[in-house]
Amino acid sequence: MSDFAYSYARPSALEQRPEGNALLLSAFSEEGLDAETACFFWGRLRNSWLAARGLSTLAKVVASRFVPQSAALRDPIVTAGAGQLRFEAFSSCNGVYARLDLGPEALDGEFLSSGTTNVDFNEPMVNALARISRTEPVLLSVGQKEVVLERAAGKVVERKVALPERWIKGLTSVQAYLALMEEKLRLTRVQAVQLVQSIPAGTAKADYYLVLRGPRPSFAPVASAGAVRVGGVHRLRLLEGLLPLCEAARVYATPDGQASAFVLELGGGQRFLLALSADVWRGFSGEGNQLETLMDELPTEWVSGANRLFRGNEVFNPSLFALEHDLAPDTVERLCASLSAMGLLGFDLADNHHFYRRLPFKLGRILSLNPRLKNARALLDAADDVQLVGVGAGGRTEARVRGTEVWHTVVVGGAEGPRCTCSWFSSHQGQRGPCKHILAAQMRYL
Repeated sequence: MSDFAYSYARPSALEQRPEGNALLLSAFSEEGLDAETACFFWGRLRNSWLAARGLSTLAKVVASRFVPQSAALRDPIVTAGAGQLRFEAFSSCNGVYARLDLGPEALDGEFLSSGTTNVDFNEPMVNALARISRTEPVLLSVGQKEVVLERAAGKVVERKVALPERWIKGLTSVQAYLALMEEKLRLTRVQAVQLVQSIPAGTAKADYYLVLRGPRPSFAPVASAGAVRVGGVHRLRLLEGLLPLCEAARVYATPDGQASAFVLELGGGQRFLLALSADVWRGFSGEGNQLETLMDELPTEWVSGANRLFRGNEVFNPSLFALEHDLAPDTVERLCASLSAMGLLGFDLADNHHFYRRLPFKLGRILSLNPRLKNARALLDAADDVQLVGVGAGGRTEARVRGTEVWHTVVVGGAEGPRCTCSWFSSHQGQRGPCKHILAAQMRYL
């Protein structure tokens, strides 16, 4: 493999600033920035009222729970770099993913470095966002250990907290789904508002399908050609406060209907994304849609070498990366899966590219956060836990794999796709990734 020779341009400070930035500089120099605490960005929000509405919607997402037994977690992830800020969050049940992107047009300040932090959205922050007026100047600082929102009425500081492992697993699955999505519909603001207003009252018990009949989109309980499956359609009410402010909305979906996404163009360099799992009870953290790509381990130095190249929010283009470093496409696909499994990759639907997050680099997360993969490798380490039964036409391979209490019959290869007699496969039919028995057979015989 090449030595990952790579260069990138560090985002420069803005050459021209409004007069108000003298106040900004004064505000941040009064107390002084701690030299030992990395500050990623400090500056002014150009349209603070619109940004506050986006952040309030994000807070609404993190405060929501669509599965009663899910634990309450309120932990937005903030990545600064490449001239933009990305605020990401999950609902507490992990079945809804939201992201607010603030591009260069939305910010007036300096990116001093790049990185990612993880904070809580507590009541003082939520209340401060709700009180921001249309013309109010607001200063924002994003650093390694805190996010600071400052306005004339006072300052709110959100301290860094530990990133839940469930969120890292969710980030892995979300970016894999987003990378597969295709644009299905484009809606005007009026169409988008009318669509959400048409959602049946209460909690949807069955799937709904988004269809376009003439100029008006609507939800139907029956699938039709070109319809977008939206499981738990009531979750879209999270967007009610933001839809009247958007310029347009785009609707995306995976080809197999396992996830959908709505992207709101807010104008002024601001964009909001809401992604939904296929069913309300399905959290993104349990999908396992990257497991097959993770079966073959890459050398540690390859993964750590790639990690050293990229800064927060920097574009990661797999095809270009393969050409620049003379790598086979399947190798780069495995590299992407490994980086994603540690929560380091996201995907920008509107611009159709991966972006990087600067999280702590921990290779051990690949196995610790993917117990099916870990258990499959344990089956292979045992002497007789995976046994060949026979090989049929078209590469169809049948094996016996030891389960917890019984042996399971596994079929891999062939045109029909992998199958297993275990309860996991029976329940999900491969829609939430392969079971450990299929993974073990694939790693042994394919």
